[in-house]
Amino acid sequence: MIDNIEVWTFKGLQQIHAYLFGWLYDFAGQIRQKNISKGGFQFAIAQYLENTLKEIEKMPENNFKEIVNKYIETNIAHPFMEWNWRSTRIWLDLILKKQLKKCVDWSKISKDDYINAMIQSPKDISKIFFLLENALTDEINSREMFMKWIDYSYYYEEK
Repeated sequence: MIDNIEVWTFKGLQQIHAYLFGWLYDFAGQIRQKNISKGGFQFAIAQYLENTLKEIEKMPENNFKEIVNKYIETNIAHPFMEWNWRSTRIWLDLILKKQLKKCVDWSKISKDDYINAMIQSPKDISKIFFLLENALTDEINSREMFMKWIDYSYYYEEK
């Protein structure tokens, strides 16, 4: 299934989200229709979300910095009601794999460092950029690395 995802599009991100959470939510893979916020941060306004996502989709992804910028903008938009980070981390790795023949070894990034860097990313991209860049690997065809994507996606979401 993962080889059939449109890596560079939001359709692909929707496919990932629907696959991961379709058993749990009837809205899995659907762009949210409600305004949401977390910790005082207002995510993209639902009324404009579809257009926002179209603009993000057009962002270049020719190098690492462009890809990380697209990833951050996607997280700021928060396209789904729940479980955005897990879906976007997998999407990020698929983009990196396709464009740069790299992926993130998530075991090299502590949960607290990642969460703090993502919270700061709307104002300062440098911390998340540093964390991701220093965790890049070329083990893109490793089953073990792929399973780390999944394992760490659960670890980062734990309370």
